[in-house]
Amino acid sequence: MLRIGDFSKLARVSIRMLRHYDQIGLLIPAQTDPFTGYRYYAEAQLTVASRIGALKDMGFGLAAIDQMLKSYDDPEKLAEYLRLKQLELEEESEKTKDRLILLESMILRLGKDDQKMKYDVMVKELPQREVASVRDIIPAYNQEGLLWQTLMSEIGPLNVQDGDPCYTLAIFHDGEHKEENVDVEVQKSIRGSYANTEHVVFKMQQAVLVASCTFKGSYDQCSEVSESVANWIASSGYDFAGTSFFIYHVSPYETQNPDEFVTEICYPVRKK
Repeated sequence: MLRIGDFSKLARVSIRMLRHYDQIGLLIPAQTDPFTGYRYYAEAQLTVASRIGALKDMGFGLAAIDQMLKSYDDPEKLAEYLRLKQLELEEESEKTKDRLILLESMILRLGKDDQKMKYDVMVKELPQREVASVRDIIPAYNQEGLLWQTLMSEIGPLNVQDGDPCYTLAIFHDGEHKEENVDVEVQKSIRGSYANTEHVVFKMQQAVLVASCTFKGSYDQCSEVSESVANWIASSGYDFAGTSFFIYHVSPYETQNPDEFVTEICYPVRKK
C-alpha cells in the first residue's frame, strides 16, 4: 500500500487532485484509516491514475473519464468514445485554422485599408426559411420599393404570419452593377403555407453561408461596404458562391430617418 504522498509522486498527480478524484468517486483510495483519515492506495491503482492522465491529455472531462474507465474492458465501447472525441478535435482544428486565416487577413489589412477597417465582416449561416417572394425587372435599384409595395399589398389580405426571426431582404440577381433594368427579388420570411398570388411566390429558401457586414445609416454607404466585404472575401480563404443580397433590419418601413437605417450586406461564400 502507498501513502497519498508516495502515490502522488509515482503517479505524477498532485495530492490536491487526488483528493478531488476521491471526492467525485473517480479514483477512491484502496483504504482510508478511520482514525487518522490517511489515504492509502494500492500499487495497481497507478495504472488507473495513468489512464486518467492519458484521457485528460486527449481532452476528455472528468465526467467522461469516469464513464470511460468503466468501459476499459469493452474495447468497442471505448473505441466509440475515442472516435467521438477524434471528430470533435478535428472540428475544433478546422475552426482554429479558419480563425488563423481571419487573423492573418486582418493583420495584413491593418494600415493598408484604414477606411474600410471600420466595417466588421463576419461569416455566418443564414438558416433555411419559408419566404414570400416577388421578383421582377425594375427600372433601377432605387425603384426597389415597387416590389415591396406589390409584396405587401398581395400578402396583406392573406393574414400571412411573420417568420421568427423575420428577415426582409433584397437579392440582386444580375451579379453585376447595372444602370437600368435590374433583376431584383424581395423576400420576407414567414410562417405557414399559402397559395401563390399574381406576383407573390411562397417557397422554401435554403440555408446559405454568407460573409456579411452590418452598418447603420443611409444607403449611400452601400457601395463602400460592398467593396469592403468583397475585399475581405478575396483575402480570407473564401470564394464567392452566389449573388449578393441586403437584409433590412431597420428599413424605411420602420423609420423615415436614413441615419437610423440598419442594413446587412451579404455575399454567399464557400471555403476555398
